[in-house]
Amino acid sequence: MSSRTSTATVTATTLLRIALGAVLVSHGAQKLFGAFGGGGIDGTAQGMHAMGFRPGRRNAVLAGVGEAGSGAALALGLATPIAGAGAATTMGVASSVHTPNGFFNADGGLELPAFLGFSAAMFALGGPGPVSLDHATRHALDRPWLRAVALAAVPVAIAIQVAQRRKALAADAPAPTEAPATAASGDGAPSAE
Repeated sequence: MSSRTSTATVTATTLLRIALGAVLVSHGAQKLFGAFGGGGIDGTAQGMHAMGFRPGRRNAVLAGVGEAGSGAALALGLATPIAGAGAATTMGVASSVHTPNGFFNADGGLELPAFLGFSAAMFALGGPGPVSLDHATRHALDRPWLRAVALAAVPVAIAIQVAQRRKALAADAPAPTEAPATAASGDGAPSAE
């Protein structure tokens, strides 16, 4: 690879990682602080409760920290496997909420959270690049084994959250009502009394 290609690749990787981190931080700030028109903890907690994430406040904090914390760490290139896996998990759970709306974001679909989660997972897998705190710390928190463990935990964590949400929503569902009994005549047709 030529030095020009290498420099362009490093620059592109660094800028993409910083942009991804910034998007995640901004979404987390909406949830945690009400920034950028977000609901803050109270509004997010109400939304989380309504979506089946119980308790709502705890899940609002987890989602906000998952986005803002992981996003900040990704932008800095610090503990990239953990940061990428954290963001991938948070966005995977968010994708599960948007799945019934289809793919496209314009329809409320999973396009944006799925893409953000996939991108974060790719940094967890491939590393942050040389312009990063992980590189400056000689990859103390960016080891191959850590990448494998962090990425293996993502589907497990998503599955647990989705199962808990489904259980809460099922508990919220009204009990099915029985159809009113009708007096039937001997031939199976309702009798007219």
